[in-house]
Amino acid sequence: MVDKDFLLTNDSVETATLQRALRKKTNIPKSSWNFTGVSFLLWGFLFLGVVVPLFYRLPRANTLDDVSKGVFIAERAQSNLYDFDKIGTKLVGSDANENKTVQFLLSELALIQANVLEDFFDMEIDRQIVSGSYVRSGALCQYQAVQNIVIKVTPKNCTSEDYLLVNTHFDSKPTTPSAGDAGHMVVSVLEVLRVYTTSKENFKHTIIFLLNGAEESSLLASHGFITQHKWAPNCKVLINLDAAGSGSREILFQTGPNNPWLLDYYKNHAKHPFATTMAEEIFQTGLIPSDTDYRIFVAYGNLVGLDLGQCVNGYVYHTKYDSYDVIPRAAIQNTGDNLLGLVKALANAPELHDTTVEGTTVFFDVLGLFFVRYSESNGIILNYAVAGVIIILVYISLLRMAVKSNVAFTKILIWFIPILIVQVVAFVMGLALPILVAYMFDKHGLTMTYFSTPALSLGLYVCPSLVGLALPSFVYLRIQNYKNLTYAQQLQMALHGHAIILSLLCVALNFYGLRTTYIITWTLVFYVIPLFLNLLTSLHDRGFSWTVVLKIVQVVPFLYNSYLFYTFIVILTPMMGRIGQNTNPDLIISALVAMGTVLSLGFLILLVNRSHRSGFIIVTLMAISAATIYIASSTQIGFPYRPKTSVERVYYLHVRRIFYEFSGTVSKDESGYLFNFQDRRGYAPLVEANVNLTGMVSLESDCEKYMLCGMPIPDVRYMNNRLNGMWLPRNTPVETVPEKPLELLNRTVIDNGNTLLIEVKIFFTDHSSLFIQPEEDVTITKWSLEESYLTTSPPYYMYFSSGVDNSPVILTLELQKSGNDFNESVVQIGVARQFMNSTGDSIAQDFAKTFPDFAVLIEWPADYHRYKF
Repeated sequence: MVDKDFLLTNDSVETATLQRALRKKTNIPKSSWNFTGVSFLLWGFLFLGVVVPLFYRLPRANTLDDVSKGVFIAERAQSNLYDFDKIGTKLVGSDANENKTVQFLLSELALIQANVLEDFFDMEIDRQIVSGSYVRSGALCQYQAVQNIVIKVTPKNCTSEDYLLVNTHFDSKPTTPSAGDAGHMVVSVLEVLRVYTTSKENFKHTIIFLLNGAEESSLLASHGFITQHKWAPNCKVLINLDAAGSGSREILFQTGPNNPWLLDYYKNHAKHPFATTMAEEIFQTGLIPSDTDYRIFVAYGNLVGLDLGQCVNGYVYHTKYDSYDVIPRAAIQNTGDNLLGLVKALANAPELHDTTVEGTTVFFDVLGLFFVRYSESNGIILNYAVAGVIIILVYISLLRMAVKSNVAFTKILIWFIPILIVQVVAFVMGLALPILVAYMFDKHGLTMTYFSTPALSLGLYVCPSLVGLALPSFVYLRIQNYKNLTYAQQLQMALHGHAIILSLLCVALNFYGLRTTYIITWTLVFYVIPLFLNLLTSLHDRGFSWTVVLKIVQVVPFLYNSYLFYTFIVILTPMMGRIGQNTNPDLIISALVAMGTVLSLGFLILLVNRSHRSGFIIVTLMAISAATIYIASSTQIGFPYRPKTSVERVYYLHVRRIFYEFSGTVSKDESGYLFNFQDRRGYAPLVEANVNLTGMVSLESDCEKYMLCGMPIPDVRYMNNRLNGMWLPRNTPVETVPEKPLELLNRTVIDNGNTLLIEVKIFFTDHSSLFIQPEEDVTITKWSLEESYLTTSPPYYMYFSSGVDNSPVILTLELQKSGNDFNESVVQIGVARQFMNSTGDSIAQDFAKTFPDFAVLIEWPADYHRYKF
């Protein structure tokens, strides 16, 4: 290649001479720009050509031609999924859920039962109809006649009384056919059951396969099973299957609790591992706006187990687009292979006899190729040890520099301290600049620009992070002048500074108790290796020779860390569309991208200082970031939503609310639409799309004035977000049903005039809510609801759901009041009825048609009646 200096004109000779003098003064090498460009292309290729394909990699799907092999047949399961999807929405209490889906499952199970190898297994099918209640998230959850389909498979001559439980659910949220959540898991269970009961293998333990019919309604059916079913007391270990996405690999995101041996079984018998401690710790923070039956089985059944869920393409989760056509056959094969392997292994596991608590575990897969696990106690030792080794090797390296440079070691340390400070600044900037971009976008109402175009994260967050990491050392290495140190040594000291910072962070997080610290530890391991090898040879002292080993070894942490953080970006980005209005989702995504960039490229980006074009590289990164910021903020590319693929979720109810006073007169009768916006942008995109929301007001004033806002709040998410609720009045009354939801049966003073007994009959729909608030000087001493819930503070909130029996509920209250004056109102009772299977009246339907195609509507009629007794 021809040096560009030879192409300079005579007018620029003086400038070129000055540039060469500057390089000589600072010892900056004249590295080829093309070489630096190739380096960037290499890392880009590794990400796009290795990391991304491995993330989306799925196994070959088995067909009916493979039946004789005794393996999971995805073609057969996919056929079941097609039939499951055709049933449509499967709301608890609906004909589709309670009859059509149940009959579909029972028919398939009858076919499976007919083919069971009777010399090896006994198979029983039980249809449980169960009622009960429990307290969750500050609310009372009461259920009536919800259904479970329970299958018991017992090996012949089995003497074990300890069972394995495999659970998933077949019900759905409103409007969705639920092919992913959780039809994918339902048909996987059916196929595993087929293969398992036709195998000629011997197993030790009975397996319970639970297909529960009310998970989406506050995890009710799993509670009914584990607290009331005759087979539940024998269940010791759980495999729970659920979804927050559709059509890819399932991730292991909860284990135990405190049973490391389960991960040994996952490691040895899950053919396609996909798991990380980081997922478990993130999920358990409550950041993820979802929950699973796993929580119920652990809390009420003292079970231990594995919680697995679909997690990719969360855009379709709980929408009408969660359908059969977005789930490839290979994704079902992936789940089936893992599930079949785990079921067969755990059915012979001696650990079922004793699931004693043993401690927590660090675990992770490596690009889906293999699985690593070790105990938390070993992890703590490893974390501290690696951090200590880093400090020792850096000390030896600095000592070696002192010897080779004929400089006192104390002077080397003095020179290292400002470099370390510079790297602290770089580390902070590497994290802070992307977060600053996120903050500014949110401040100007431009959150979630990456929602439909994730590639924007490269310019919005990755490039600013790289600039932050590289700029401080770029400036410092050009303004200082250590005459006795080569530029290569100074650059190596900068990398040492970055390693020291990660080591200190490792120690701090380890002390705090985060198992996710393993990510930093293994990043440091792959700095220890090249540093040790370079010190062991003469490469450490031969100019930039040490960078060769470093670059080769850094391939490993780059691949793993970019894979890991790409996983979380893919999983969490769709969730930002339903995380609520009070949280800035861009802070979450930017922080993840920034940390992923620091750990993937933190060492490598410093090597741009080898090039005399390093300034140009940094300016280029800035330019990419600036261009991306412009595109994201000023063009349609940055608009978050797209029809079908990445929609805006719009939740609202068509509400009629009526308030009855103590005298029986009506003080309020009004109708409107109650909106519960799920993302940070709220209703702004709808207004821009010309949806007529004129007159819409905040619900906050109603929440101050009325019991729980005086609205038919249907679930915990609406309840938690009620202060952000919006109310759009409507002149014409919303049509629901004419019958009142409550009938007063008795209001009598008892206990020698000290207690008032109130008895009412409530006509709930299959999804309803009950609100109870005693007046200020009144106490409820006894009621017919869950007794433990009475110990909480009013107002009381009960979520009610019913399956095959929707009989009225009798509520009794016993109340006491100071002065015993019961001739006035002592308690308010609100009844909220949801009509989730209805599309609403003609006015509501016309209103729905005005919404843009990027909005998916989850809406239905509801009424609210408030009484005073």
